[in-house]
Amino acid sequence: MDYLNAFLCGGLLCAVGQIIIDKTKLTPARILTGYVVAGVFLQAVGIYQHLVDWGGAGATVPLTGFGYTLAKGVEKAVAEKGLIGAMTGGLSATAGGIAAAVVFALIAALLCKPGDKR
Repeated sequence: MDYLNAFLCGGLLCAVGQIIIDKTKLTPARILTGYVVAGVFLQAVGIYQHLVDWGGAGATVPLTGFGYTLAKGVEKAVAEKGLIGAMTGGLSATAGGIAAAVVFALIAALLCKPGDKR
């Protein structure tokens, strides 16, 4: 059942993103940014944790999950370190994902031949 919930949750988030792309003139960059901000906002008001509990990876892998992780990191760091945690918590919580993205981008750049699209 966990796999089905993850599929439904992630699929719903992706379907909403596709509808936004199709029905608005928003650029993909603005939509992606909106998803991250939505994840932060929904975690701040206490809704996103319920979605994570139900959808698992379907809620934590999309960009809303990145926003959720940022908010959780800030919340934890503020509780431990005070106000300075607001500056350091988000980066500490997401450092592994950011590092993985950089490493895989480097590997892709080394393995693929760049060229003009024609």
